[in-house]
Amino acid sequence: MKIKIIVTFLFLINLSFAQQVLDKIVAVVDNEIILQSELDFQAIMFASQRQIDPNTPGLKQQILNSLIEEKLIYAQAELDSIIVTEDEIDQRIDYQIKVLTQQLGSVANIEKQYGMSIDRIRRELRDDVKKNVMVQRLQEKNFGNLTVTYPELEEFFNTYKDSLGMIPEKVTIYHIFQNPKASERIKKTFKERALAILDSIKAGADFSELAKKYSEDPGSASAGGDLGFVKKGVFYPEFESVAFRLKEGELSEVVETPVGYHIIQLLERRGESIHTRHILIKVKADENADLQTIEFLTAVRDSISKGFGSFEDYAKKYSEDKETAVFGGELGTFYRNQLDKPLLDAIGKLKQGEISFPRRLEYAPGTYGYHIVYLKFRVPEHKASMELDFDELKRLATEYKRQREYQKWISELKQKIYWEVRI
Repeated sequence: MKIKIIVTFLFLINLSFAQQVLDKIVAVVDNEIILQSELDFQAIMFASQRQIDPNTPGLKQQILNSLIEEKLIYAQAELDSIIVTEDEIDQRIDYQIKVLTQQLGSVANIEKQYGMSIDRIRRELRDDVKKNVMVQRLQEKNFGNLTVTYPELEEFFNTYKDSLGMIPEKVTIYHIFQNPKASERIKKTFKERALAILDSIKAGADFSELAKKYSEDPGSASAGGDLGFVKKGVFYPEFESVAFRLKEGELSEVVETPVGYHIIQLLERRGESIHTRHILIKVKADENADLQTIEFLTAVRDSISKGFGSFEDYAKKYSEDKETAVFGGELGTFYRNQLDKPLLDAIGKLKQGEISFPRRLEYAPGTYGYHIVYLKFRVPEHKASMELDFDELKRLATEYKRQREYQKWISELKQKIYWEVRI
């Protein structure tokens, strides 16, 4: 459709860069301007992400065209009275802050990185986030439901089938996943550790220092357990049911979630968002729990192989991957080169219809389980086919149609909205 300029708040907060550039206006679109510093910055970020030279001939012109298109769409969004609520803006900013917190480790690190308070960062983001949401909303309104008819799909296929090349091998895979269950004896040991830390805090020990020393949450421990501002829906329900009931400054008792035991303190409440910190003591299963999980999954595999039930039925009943269990354990259909190494290793030697033996699966640092993988379909590398690749061809044909309609729309906007390039 156009060059995708990745506009996250990481790239919007470029004040120090802008201050080093003698700015000038390079384009005007309706009531908006595009500065040389903005164009240069976007070129540097775009080139950095793709590991190319930012001075590649034609690159800045392409990026400038993309920026002009975005501002044309924003101008039309204003004309169409596209409404974005304050709550939507807050949610988008909260999400962006959450992502950056995960990347940099803490809110304090964000403030240090950008040389301003988190509140100021939010204010700096607000106008750009609103504009971005309005642009996306109008694009979705015009093109979100656009699709192709079967005759259009046939025409696309007949026109481009020779240029589509070979379609890589495709596989459809399912799995049944289980976490090793720690015994009550083991769980009691870790809970007692959390209770001892809680007693130390109540006795006057510094929460932040204990979090840095003992918390096993890698995303917040170095920041004294600080989790920043979040709304409901981010943390485990067990965590939130306690955290959102706390008063400012209040300390929770030990709270159990699927990842372990937490000590939570509410630092501040702002509207529907809360600012908390926590100390996490993870519950680590022993070797016996691992063995029991492997034996259970092996028994499930044997039962399915002997015809005592379908893989989908067992997945719905026993898989602890809740997102896929309701769909019978279906992970999806992938090209072989899209699979990460653990899944590739799991299905590498399987024939269509076979189930792997239990394999360890690490889904977060220090957090793992075991799963069996079912290779339901395997389609070898082949020339594009309406029969074998219908969904993918439909997606490509739809995207092609959207690109054509989008370019027609942009041409229309350029006829009705004032714009000018000044370089």
